[in-house]
Amino acid sequence: MHTYEHLFSPLRIRSMQLKNRVVMSPMGSNFAKSSGEMSQEHIEYYRLRAAGGVGLIIMENVCVDYPKGANGTTQLRLDQDCFMPPLYAFNEEMHRYGCCTAVQINHAGCTAVPARIGAAPVSASALPLADGSYTEALSREEILRIAAQYGKAALRAKTAGFDAVEIHAGHGYLINQFLSATWNHRTDEFGGSTENRARFCRLVIDEVRKAVGPGYPVLMRMSLEEFTETGNTLEESLALLEYLKDGVDLIDASVGVKFAMDVPQLPDGWRTYVARAVRERFGIPCAGMGNIRDPQMADDLIANGETDLVVIGRGLIADPEWANKAQRGEAACIRPCISCNIGCVKHRAMLNQPIRCTVNPSIAAEEWHKAHQVKKRCNVVVVGGGVAGLEAACSAAETGCTVTLLEKEQELGGWLRLLAKVPEKFRMKRLLAWFLQRAEKLKNLACLTGVTATPERILAFKPDLVVWCTGSEPAHPPIPGLVEHLSAANARVMDVLGWLRSLERLSVVKGKEIVLAGGGPVALDVAEFFAENDNHVTIVELLPQIGGGQDGFSRQYFRELLEKHNATILTSHRIEAITDEAVVVSGEAGRRELPYDYAFCCLGLRAKPIDATVCEELTVCGIQLLCIGDSKQPRLMYDGILEGRNVIERLKAMGYYENN
Repeated sequence: MHTYEHLFSPLRIRSMQLKNRVVMSPMGSNFAKSSGEMSQEHIEYYRLRAAGGVGLIIMENVCVDYPKGANGTTQLRLDQDCFMPPLYAFNEEMHRYGCCTAVQINHAGCTAVPARIGAAPVSASALPLADGSYTEALSREEILRIAAQYGKAALRAKTAGFDAVEIHAGHGYLINQFLSATWNHRTDEFGGSTENRARFCRLVIDEVRKAVGPGYPVLMRMSLEEFTETGNTLEESLALLEYLKDGVDLIDASVGVKFAMDVPQLPDGWRTYVARAVRERFGIPCAGMGNIRDPQMADDLIANGETDLVVIGRGLIADPEWANKAQRGEAACIRPCISCNIGCVKHRAMLNQPIRCTVNPSIAAEEWHKAHQVKKRCNVVVVGGGVAGLEAACSAAETGCTVTLLEKEQELGGWLRLLAKVPEKFRMKRLLAWFLQRAEKLKNLACLTGVTATPERILAFKPDLVVWCTGSEPAHPPIPGLVEHLSAANARVMDVLGWLRSLERLSVVKGKEIVLAGGGPVALDVAEFFAENDNHVTIVELLPQIGGGQDGFSRQYFRELLEKHNATILTSHRIEAITDEAVVVSGEAGRRELPYDYAFCCLGLRAKPIDATVCEELTVCGIQLLCIGDSKQPRLMYDGILEGRNVIERLKAMGYYENN
């Protein structure tokens, strides 16, 4: 059994004694009330992670200067005393589990949304906004006032019971806007030289230290590499730290403006090099981050001197019990984050919704179905072994039902198993392994593969409930020549399923012309596969832009990848026909032919229809049928897993949790 002795060793930072080195990253949630107070749901969301064994929770960033400093649809506030009581209750709850707490104090600067704050945002300099307006450059008096606001917020945090405070000086927010020449065009004492650009941050540090006293831990998050043309490099950030280092007790070492959130293609632990650089240059304790998912990697990072603390963000959204499972030697049981950015980034940052998680349907509540068992015998038959079916089968079994899963293919997993074979989709392989081990542990769940779900076979298991989730298949629009070329021997025209089943053969294709019909997320995965292998890719999309439905970070990643490989992108174009030699398209400039070596139809999915005879037999027998996942309507994996978990709601409605 792995003990991870470095990961689960204690650490003292001034007055704060940490029981282990696992840190929950500050991540916006939209769980706060619109007033800026904590909600009970918000506290419960954090409580699950504290109970799950985390050593330090750094609460998501709170506003120090409302309204102009606000970011997010619903953001916590700490600019007035009235916000302290719920925060005190939060800290009482976290401390019950031996979990220390910090709060990240922040001013949004020019990232504030004008429509939300009712005014022009402020920044280091007057900067153009997307709507053609400009930010307001802060005056010296306003700079001093805002710095004082950080100090007042820090004192409130200390009084409310937080064990530490973290100054947010990264990710493009106000302090970062002073540190970086990308935003800071000032010619006074706050702009120009390295020392001048560090001056506002130093003022904030000094105000915070004055407010909280010498024994209280002050942390600072900093983007040590910005990855923008005019932004700070690592070396430039280290030069800035020369003026800041003696005022803080730990550097929460991040990167970005760009890629402030990780995309799935980035390797595990990819940001930790900046933590090592700070430790080696200054000897300051650091917290390292960046797609850290595996406890062994986390332990090795500490053992090898990369970092002192390991910051885990979305991994703890996916599994609140990450730390406890790791400490018990149950790493294989940790529900893996796939870095999809759907529920955690897109929901919050793009849709103004509270965060959710593709792989965890219960991010802010206990898993009810495990705490409550059915009160009478219930047989459930699940037809289809993709993610929706696996989640439905496992959830039903975990709540005490006798479950039989019938899968037509020889292996479980559906689309997930196929996607896991794509090199850039390596995180899907981990999710598949997690589902399979979860199912294998359930003695009341039998998974039968290579079988067809006929009415006779289903009824043989005497089901009380049948869950139908046979998934989806590629859609084939009525494009002249498409079907004929898809079915040809040694086809050079394929749909997404054909691509996935031919990965090994296609992996050696180089220097060819690849034409993609469609520019959605799946098409971009195909584009990445071929572009990274030195093929020329042309994307034909009917809509005005590609990447519809993606979060902003993933969209940025693919835009840069396609630019790097000189891909051709034809938006507002229609596929007219497919011939032996070319894909015929039309757009504003008229009709043209695109020669291809391989062409791929990525124009969506369609639900596989429910077997009519099954429906008839179940109706005659009075057996309930529940259709979920792509069988209901092709959507995201998020929807399939959520609907799989929601089989519990059907069991509730059927009375299985009530005493006879």
